Amino acid sequence: MNIKVDYFISNLKTWKAEMEALRSILLEFQLIEDIKWGIPCYTFENRNVIIIHGFKEYCGLSFFKGSLLKDVKGLLVKPGENTQGGRLIKFKSVQEINKLKTTIKSYIKEAIEIEKLGLKIVPTNIELVLPEELMNQFKKNARFKKAFNGLTPGRQRAYNLFFTAAKHTATRVTRIEKYKKQILDGKGINDCTCGLSLKMPYCDGSHKQLTK
Repeated sequence: MNIKVDYFISNLKTWKAEMEALRSILLEFQLIEDIKWGIPCYTFENRNVIIIHGFKEYCGLSFFKGSLLKDVKGLLVKPGENTQGGRLIKFKSVQEINKLKTTIKSYIKEAIEIEKLGLKIVPTNIELVLPEELMNQFKKNARFKKAFNGLTPGRQRAYNLFFTAAKHTATRVTRIEKYKKQILDGKGINDCTCGLSLKMPYCDGSHKQLTK
């Protein structure tokens, strides 16, 4: 158990009981618990396997390589249209989680086996459908457009998923503005921007310990 996850869950306003139920299941496995991207993340041999997070209408258990799972019960859904490997199981109550506990455990076990075997997600060449708000920024700023197009396909896709996940125009514009400098600097959404990460180029939060 990680004290940071204790703190995270203790301060939840919604889905607290559901997150606790999912966490208790995950802690039965040989996974390392931590906070990444502001939510509980579970890793196996330093590789991200599962995250748990809450949305407005449901609580989710997300598998980074969910597309490789057999999904014998047909529970997994794609979080977004352009999602490659990630898959999600949605829950709306503790009772629903408890009812599916055996199945959840089998999915987690399979996800760990996938990491043990070293299986990889093979990206498919899907043309990005960029949001109108981003296209408008490109029209105003040619340097910004060039910087975005200069990113690796994976980094472009990650930004696009984050921008398009926002339902409202104002939120999409805010997100684009927030990451504009990072894009101009040639960095991905999860790349370290302070230069202190122990797992460059990604930001793994280690700089927080280094600067204490």
